[in-house]
Amino acid sequence: MESVFEVIAEPSRRAILSLLVSSQQSVGEIERQLGMPQPAVSKHLRVLREAGFVESTVDAQRRLYRLKPEPIQEIDAWLAPFRRFWSAHVDALERHLDRMGHTSEDRSTPAKGKTTGKQRGPNRERRKGETK
Repeated sequence: MESVFEVIAEPSRRAILSLLVSSQQSVGEIERQLGMPQPAVSKHLRVLREAGFVESTVDAQRRLYRLKPEPIQEIDAWLAPFRRFWSAHVDALERHLDRMGHTSEDRSTPAKGKTTGKQRGPNRERRKGETK
């Protein structure tokens, strides 16, 4: 069996998971929304089901697929230390900027620099009336 990371490494599987975040869907609905052929959708759903990412129920003549939270929770748990690492670095940057006297407004507004127009290279001709 593939690890959860090997399963989600495949872009089509990630696309299917993204569709299932909002609601359960049939193979036909997934096929139409992703523009994938039915055999490919079924193959990816089988891999996702075997890895525990999705489960299916039968509704009349359709099979509906929905997300299962456990593998997503496993990924979330693995990412937690990285989030703390990133968050600590962002917090340190914010403290540094605050010590430098920048406000959050300063950081969100691009600096307004003086524009001097185009610089002239040494081999460019001067415009009429220009002096050295």
